[in-house]
Amino acid sequence: MESSGVKLSFWENGPKPGQFYSLAGNGGINGPITRTLNPMVTGTSVLGVKFTGGVLIAADMLGSYGSLARFRNISRVMKVNGNTILGASGDYADYQYLRQVIEQMVIDEELLGDGHSYSPKAVHSWLTRVMYNRRSKMNPLWNTVVIGGFYNGESFLGYVDKLGVAYEAPTVATGFGAFLAQPLMREMLESKGELTKQEARELVERCLKVLYYRDARSYNRYEIAIVTEEGVEIIGPLSSETNWDIAHMVSGFE
Repeated sequence: MESSGVKLSFWENGPKPGQFYSLAGNGGINGPITRTLNPMVTGTSVLGVKFTGGVLIAADMLGSYGSLARFRNISRVMKVNGNTILGASGDYADYQYLRQVIEQMVIDEELLGDGHSYSPKAVHSWLTRVMYNRRSKMNPLWNTVVIGGFYNGESFLGYVDKLGVAYEAPTVATGFGAFLAQPLMREMLESKGELTKQEARELVERCLKVLYYRDARSYNRYEIAIVTEEGVEIIGPLSSETNWDIAHMVSGFE
């Protein structure tokens, strides 16, 4: 086909071999819409345990890019308000988004000046709706979240995963911690009945050390968030004392 002496192809704006055709009005998107189905930078286990008069949540500070220990100083625990703390495992970008939304939500609540604030149970309930909503849109926030708090004289510890599955428990662990740390925490709680703040911290630190030895995505640098009637305290970064002399069969990496 020729026009004014210029030779044109049969279908000038048609699809090229191996490419998608851009229909008018679709914003020029060449290809299917993709979702966050392949988390990039991820964090591993978050541990939570109730003690007499409060709740403790801990997580290491490693951001893994696949099997690469890429970022070694990222925080995965946060203060929500004066009575609630939160820790998240999974995709770090999704956690950053969630953190931004929660922080703005708390600011909006405080600006009302009505003397009320979100309770830990309210934050947990809201998160179950958010996670289930995003899952229903086939665009999940790829996180498992632990929420702890102390409100009206009661401790609260809850779990929410990327599907919206949620529960409350005296001890909570995500990721590899559900297999390696949860039995240790349950055993201690069953034998003691109730833990003091110091006992809870020693227990969680022991679990984090076990995870560092056994979980390839774990790290010996961690943070601890504690909530009591006095408020929220975030401790860290801290480092576990480790000893690899016991690993007689591990060699060649010196």
